[in-house]
Amino acid sequence: MTAPISERLDDVEAARESGRRKMDWAAQHMPICASLREEFETDQPFAGERIGMAMHVEAKTAVLAELLAQGGAEVAITGCNPLSTHDDVSAALDAVDGVTSYAERGVDDEEYYAAIEAVIDHEPTITVDDGMDLVAAIHEDYPDLIDTIAGGAEETTTGVHRLRAMDADGELDYPVFAVNDTPMKRLFDNVHGTGESSLASIAMTTNLSWAGKTVVVAGYGHCGKGVAKKASGQNADVVVTEVEPRRALEAHMEGYDVMPMAEAAEEGDVFITTTGNRDVIVEDHFENMQDGVLLANAGHFDVEINLEALSEMAADTYEARDGVQAYEMPDGRRLNVLAEGRLVNLATPIALGHPVEVMDQSFGIQAVVVRELVENGDAYDAGVHDVPDRLDKEVAEVKLAAEGVDFDGLTDEQAEYMDSWQHGT
Repeated sequence: MTAPISERLDDVEAARESGRRKMDWAAQHMPICASLREEFETDQPFAGERIGMAMHVEAKTAVLAELLAQGGAEVAITGCNPLSTHDDVSAALDAVDGVTSYAERGVDDEEYYAAIEAVIDHEPTITVDDGMDLVAAIHEDYPDLIDTIAGGAEETTTGVHRLRAMDADGELDYPVFAVNDTPMKRLFDNVHGTGESSLASIAMTTNLSWAGKTVVVAGYGHCGKGVAKKASGQNADVVVTEVEPRRALEAHMEGYDVMPMAEAAEEGDVFITTTGNRDVIVEDHFENMQDGVLLANAGHFDVEINLEALSEMAADTYEARDGVQAYEMPDGRRLNVLAEGRLVNLATPIALGHPVEVMDQSFGIQAVVVRELVENGDAYDAGVHDVPDRLDKEVAEVKLAAEGVDFDGLTDEQAEYMDSWQHGT
């Protein structure tokens, strides 16, 4: 049976001290969570609830987990990626009253899923997931728990895609909110968060400049748009590859070069995948890439770059830098893979994930969605649900107030006009 992280570290006190500093720094810059903390500590909305979480366990996530515990919940948490946990933060979180953390960096597949099972052993009444592995494990291996689960929340694009497919097959047996798809998450986390953190992580890991490089962005969804926008802002030439014609046209109309990956492979200096799909960069592409290219993935799972094919093609492979694996081709070309093809903004050795302010918005949505499940869970049938617009606006208003930004409101006459079909020319 998997033990909490505190039982697996050599110097747990030093780890907790380090992790607590990181959490306190993040909390200083998370006004939405601070506002909700005041409410939750007073109202205790989660008293008696058991919240199971599978997320990237780093400082911002820890603030969310602690917030839920401060609202009365018993929280059990583990990682949603083998390389995204910060062990010191996990240890600090494990010391919080009401929280048990099983997350550890660098686990293998067996240990990863054993930790998810350890969270499930707490018999959660609510799930908070990033990638849907927790929801999938409950449905596949612990279906007897489903009747006691009020619902869940899903953080990321890939997880929502999986959930919608599961829902379409009639296999999703409790309600889950698609947090990823609500404006306060998608417009900021996916665009600014993924764009800024991916580029920052690549730059810090490699110590290379963006200026003058050709950056190939695979996929022009919200995450791809963010990566393309931020790369262009740092004076890179951006190429976009797409399979969806309207997104390809949108990228073209926004000034980017659009071409198939087979052509882009010959031009790119840096390749960043953001599609959520598999086999985006494959053997045919590797054959045509220049010496020294960087290959990075900003999608949730490590399936977008076919590393098995790359490994088979390589004459040699070695660690070029901490977090960078070089694959040397028989002709001498070196293709450099960051973070083992996993989430580059969270899985490189120095990765810190999205900026704190961005995650404050996303985790504010997570927190109010959990509150909604406790207060009104019976109103939602099994399946994927959009986050109620009133909750999204609530979080936006808290953020604007914290930033000292005032904004207009509709007059009664304007509201009536917008809701009526009877006003003509």
